[in-house]
Amino acid sequence: MRVLFKAEMDTERSNEAIRNGTLGKLMQSSMEQVKPEAAYFTTDHGHRTCFMVFDMQDSSQMPAIAEPFFLELGADITYTPVMNPEDLQKGLSALGR
Repeated sequence: MRVLFKAEMDTERSNEAIRNGTLGKLMQSSMEQVKPEAAYFTTDHGHRTCFMVFDMQDSSQMPAIAEPFFLELGADITYTPVMNPEDLQKGLSALGR
């Protein structure tokens, strides 16, 4: 299932991760793990925020993906199922209308 992963990072903990060089390494290893079709970095609610869209094969992957963000950055995490245009068309055609 395609999901939108959002990690809203604690400012002090992410500041420290920048200072000690671990933030870039965490982002790189996370992207290698999930192989996102898109990844964006911005601010949300005044916090550094990462958005990644990727295909989650099984919900059992959720802890392995989120825990580094929880443990190292004190992040608030959300997973949201999402569709691309092809998924939407497939879903709408299944309605039979």
